[in-house]
Amino acid sequence: MREVEAIGTFDVKLTPIGSGESPIGSMLIDKTFHGDLQGTSIGQMLAFRSGVEGSAGYVAMERVTGTLGGREGSFTLQHSGLMDKGAPSLTVVVVPDSAIGGLAGLTGTMNIVVTPGRHDYQFRYTLLD
Repeated sequence: MREVEAIGTFDVKLTPIGSGESPIGSMLIDKTFHGDLQGTSIGQMLAFRSGVEGSAGYVAMERVTGTLGGREGSFTLQHSGLMDKGAPSLTVVVVPDSAIGGLAGLTGTMNIVVTPGRHDYQFRYTLLD
């Protein structure tokens, strides 16, 4: 096993789910990945925005189905993100033992870079030989 880096972009659609009186917002995630990871994902996000400008937090689970490194399968990503007065921190990891099909045994972390009108990813991963 060796670590490999996959890079590319993704399109994302977030659809709010009614949260009633709760201060916690909920959204459905629908993504299409382009580049070294080709595929789609669906997921769900919980988010909170504080009364302080630029401070918020979110968690999400996302099931990805597609092709990576010439192999087809599915895996789950877990997100944990914070904004502290505008300073972002984000951790996105493959849930252990969530990968199936040709991606069984997948481990890794994903870095997401958001610029106006564009979402890029850098996915560092290992696959069983």
